[in-house]
Amino acid sequence: MGRKRCVGADCSKMAAGCCGVKKQKLSGSPGSGGPGGVGSGVVGTGHCGSDLGIGSSSSVAVGSVNRVNGLGGPGGSSSSNTNSLSPTPGGYNSAALSSNHSPGPGSCSGGRKMVVSAEMCCFCFDVLYCHLYGYQPPRTPRFTNDPYPLFVTWKIGRDKRLRGCIGTFSAMNLHSGLREYTLTSALKDSRFPPMTRDELPRLFCSVSLLTNFEDVGDYLDWEVGVHGIRIEFFSEKGSKRTATYLPEVAKEQGWDHIQTIDSLLRKGGYKAPISNDFRKTIKLTRYRSEKVTMSYADYIGHRQHHHYQNGIGHPLPPYNHYS
Repeated sequence: MGRKRCVGADCSKMAAGCCGVKKQKLSGSPGSGGPGGVGSGVVGTGHCGSDLGIGSSSSVAVGSVNRVNGLGGPGGSSSSNTNSLSPTPGGYNSAALSSNHSPGPGSCSGGRKMVVSAEMCCFCFDVLYCHLYGYQPPRTPRFTNDPYPLFVTWKIGRDKRLRGCIGTFSAMNLHSGLREYTLTSALKDSRFPPMTRDELPRLFCSVSLLTNFEDVGDYLDWEVGVHGIRIEFFSEKGSKRTATYLPEVAKEQGWDHIQTIDSLLRKGGYKAPISNDFRKTIKLTRYRSEKVTMSYADYIGHRQHHHYQNGIGHPLPPYNHYS
């Protein structure tokens, strides 16, 4: 009902954004430009404001690596150019890793093989480790280099507090995209200081690949826990604003459609009272995602079994248990 597939030129309106909702440590209302959303004028990238993690409508488990459905969402942005999305990119040979796949609701429609893999998280850890210790960057990985919109999320500690998250809605080749957003999310998320070596052992890395973009005519035409949503609307002053949540934000927060939309409007900077008539003016794009999450401990385990798999020539990094 009023759905339009968003590919190629239609996706050129998709820029990057910040994902999800950050848990409030102090009381307060979701004001404009908060951690979970950015308004117009943000082009290219944005940061993820989610303590819940970035999410997926497809999920995989690798060892104790948790891949769960849509735990977070990118925030708002304005328009930028985007490459067309690759429909069925090839997979990465990860025979050395557990292949315990556990798809989430609505995942991999048509039986398509999932693209996201644990090796992508390993590569992100390699990139960050090499940067923090001053080693040469890791060589080109062996997983697919097809273009996707992507987000890289870092969490830290037993309670998995958000430590950084930045991504893009523009389709980027995965090798260069993951290199770039690994460091951008770890070092340049404006809400956090740059990451340090001491934090490495307590980190969790998530990679999310966004797929199946569809413009819909009804702002209620999406499924909680399955779809991420990106909205465009006009502020009280007439400027175009955008904001987005990845697939699991609404489910984890216990929100229905209206609560999700209203929260997203606030995160995108809309301050006026929200009426049903105003909601009907929203332009909504729904999408799905694939996500993999890996802890530093699991990364070290994989590295110990596969020395130099990604071309790393330095010693294995030390692993310290939680204090």
